[in-house]
Amino acid sequence: MTAQSLADDFKPLVVGRLAGSYGVKGWAKVYSFTEPMENLLEYRQLYLQRAGRWQPVAVEDGRPHGKGLIIKLEGVESPEAARALSNCELAVEQGALPELEEGEFYWYQLVGLQVVIERAGEAPLLIGVVDHLLETGANDVLVVKPCEGSIDQRERLLPYLPGDVVRQVDLDNGVLTVDWDAEF
Repeated sequence: MTAQSLADDFKPLVVGRLAGSYGVKGWAKVYSFTEPMENLLEYRQLYLQRAGRWQPVAVEDGRPHGKGLIIKLEGVESPEAARALSNCELAVEQGALPELEEGEFYWYQLVGLQVVIERAGEAPLLIGVVDHLLETGANDVLVVKPCEGSIDQRERLLPYLPGDVVRQVDLDNGVLTVDWDAEF
């Protein structure tokens, strides 16, 4: 692995974390944050964070193994070298992600959006910002934390149900409009 300066506009999106060595040839176990987990293997160009800096790494090979994944990174040739990378995050450039259909969003795009309740005949109410999302099986859940200007200091869990609870996602203005009872 060689250090290389990345462009100032480099926007990493963390897709996994190295979790130890596997075997004697420098393979590493990977904890994938992608859904399904094998999607991480689709990226041949990853970025590894070491000592607070991102550096490009090439994936030589990778495959599912047991309940997880293993990968072989270029330049990592021993179990000791793979073990030294344990707990390092792996990322892709946000621009490398596949385009989504109209009305579909990646989770990272929703994080930080202001959440506003808008109901017919009522003034819009700011209830907070999307802090993160949870996967529950039935549907994803927005974790909304209070922010400056929000109506109260309560954390809320809102089901991510486009067309039902989620009325509009406006990435340009940083607003997610919902139909929700402020008392919940």
